[in-house]
Amino acid sequence: MTSVLPPSRRPAELRGHPAPRPSPRSGPPASATAFRTLMSAFPTGVAVVTTYGDDGRPRGLTCSSLSSVAAEPPTLSVCLTTRGETLRALRAHGSFAVNLLHHGGQRAAQVFARPADNRFGQVAWRASPGAGLPWLVEDAFALAECTVSGLSEIADHTVVIGEVTGVAQESGVPLLYGARGFAAWPGGTVPGPLPAPEGVAS
Repeated sequence: MTSVLPPSRRPAELRGHPAPRPSPRSGPPASATAFRTLMSAFPTGVAVVTTYGDDGRPRGLTCSSLSSVAAEPPTLSVCLTTRGETLRALRAHGSFAVNLLHHGGQRAAQVFARPADNRFGQVAWRASPGAGLPWLVEDAFALAECTVSGLSEIADHTVVIGEVTGVAQESGVPLLYGARGFAAWPGGTVPGPLPAPEGVAS
């Protein structure tokens, strides 16, 4: 025989009332060391974000926090140090390029990850085919030209949203960074080139 609880003893959700939710756990955030260790366990591709300063000189830095946002219109995001020279230049210029490094571009990744007065003097670069942005031609197997469409400051970094206006790509083995070290993409060569969008030079 099935027993039936009286209404007063039934669980709240069975009486037509939502069950009480547990209160969120309060306390201090995780330590910066623990957070960095966590994120180092998540390998990502390596890019160099480039733009121009008010003086016409190129600016750039290494970035592994790159993400796709939307396909229509094509949009991506990068996360840059708020107080950095590259972000200041990017804000003023209004556009930037994302250089995706191949496995032979580790030295370029290291050059743009460290403070230096003449980073671009240590790599080969030229103006990109569409927007004329700094293109690391020997170290990047793919390039996205972007127009800034949004900025959001979070803690000591700024998320930059960019609408992609042009793409150039050739075959290459992507460079990865994780566990505090560099590695080549184990899946081998990413095919290319991709056809350029209509009206955009490749």
